[in-house]
Amino acid sequence: MKATVPAAMITAPGSGQGKSMVTAALARLHRNAGRNVRVFKHGPDYLDPMVLEVASGQPVYQLHPWMTGEEECRWRLTEAAQDADLILVEGSMGLFDGDPSSADLAKLMGIPALPVIDARGMAQTFGAVALGLATFDPELPVYQVIANRIGSPRHGDMLRESLPEGVSLLGAIPRNDAMNIPDRHLGLVQAGELDDLDQRLDAAAQVLAEAGLDGLPQEVTLTAEAPRPTPRLLEGIRIAIAKDAAFSFLYRGNLDLLSAMGAELTYFSPLTDSDLPEADALWLPGGYPELHGATLAANTPMLEAVRRHHASGKPMLAECGGLMACTETLVDKNGDSHAMLGLMPGRVEMAGKLQALGLQSLFAEQSELRGHTYHHSRLETGWVPTARTRKIAGTEAEPVFCHNGLVASYFHGYFPSAPELVAAIFRGEAITPIPSSKETHHA
Repeated sequence: MKATVPAAMITAPGSGQGKSMVTAALARLHRNAGRNVRVFKHGPDYLDPMVLEVASGQPVYQLHPWMTGEEECRWRLTEAAQDADLILVEGSMGLFDGDPSSADLAKLMGIPALPVIDARGMAQTFGAVALGLATFDPELPVYQVIANRIGSPRHGDMLRESLPEGVSLLGAIPRNDAMNIPDRHLGLVQAGELDDLDQRLDAAAQVLAEAGLDGLPQEVTLTAEAPRPTPRLLEGIRIAIAKDAAFSFLYRGNLDLLSAMGAELTYFSPLTDSDLPEADALWLPGGYPELHGATLAANTPMLEAVRRHHASGKPMLAECGGLMACTETLVDKNGDSHAMLGLMPGRVEMAGKLQALGLQSLFAEQSELRGHTYHHSRLETGWVPTARTRKIAGTEAEPVFCHNGLVASYFHGYFPSAPELVAAIFRGEAITPIPSSKETHHA
């Protein structure tokens, strides 16, 4: 499989430079011009892709050479390039931050990096920052940069004049409220919570058009091997998935894999529904249950339905926010306590700061499930973990609890990395962890 398409990695010197909204606005700008725009996100992020899907009108997948694998990165981009007029990849953190970094992905795919640099309070130093980004890794092409949050046209001219030879200014974006989007403790506010998101994106796209950012990046040629057929390990299994404002952290790649393995997917809302759909297995993904504790606690019919599912011994996966809902009590950031499902003893309490962050793996006899952890709550429980994830980067490993068909952890898994293990979870089979002495890691 091979295709040639204009493509760029939208990145930055660090977080907070505005790259997420610039990526979304670029996607909307070119979509409004009639182009088929495909956007991807580097790293384990749920929230930015929600906005990018609305901006582009197309599905957004995560790319990460370790978590999703190099072959999948190549395949997803090359597949998209078959009919895309433009491919944008939003980086994570700073261009060279993390292992693998956004720069590593750009080099792997042969895509130029296009840094967004916040130019507030900066003049000629802008050129020094651009020079550093362009020359830090000689193997990474950086031909253009974007100046963000400039104060005036003259400010933009000064920035342009400061750039080193070989690096040009694609555009200078003025400070404008249209380029802002609300956020909270886990990142951007969910796209579904912003009633005026389409209008915001159209306004942001107009800002970029007026700043001269309506040109296409240079073309790149992408190649990939077609993936191997997915084993039909979940044929005939119906999985009910929680999906609403409280539970929404769902990788498209995870859903695609479950369907490819033969599972029938159905969705329900723990916030508003009074019963579960007919299902063989249940999945409570991550999200924001801490923002909806009172509503979840008041929906007694749904709580009872989930309890009956668990009491029957049917499989149930609870990830992060799902784990929080499985405890006896959730204490929100205001200190208010809410009664949860009570499927596992103990409680979770929101903390004033981030409690865990980083890439992790769950090693079992079936396979290695790769993923990450990211949460602001603390768990207190008397249960002894059945297994622990392996820390690849970041904070300490997460416990994994298995009881009567329930698998619960703060760990978020990327299902395509371990189809056999994922199928075992949703079939209710025992997870047999591999002791740390036998663990192997292949970057």
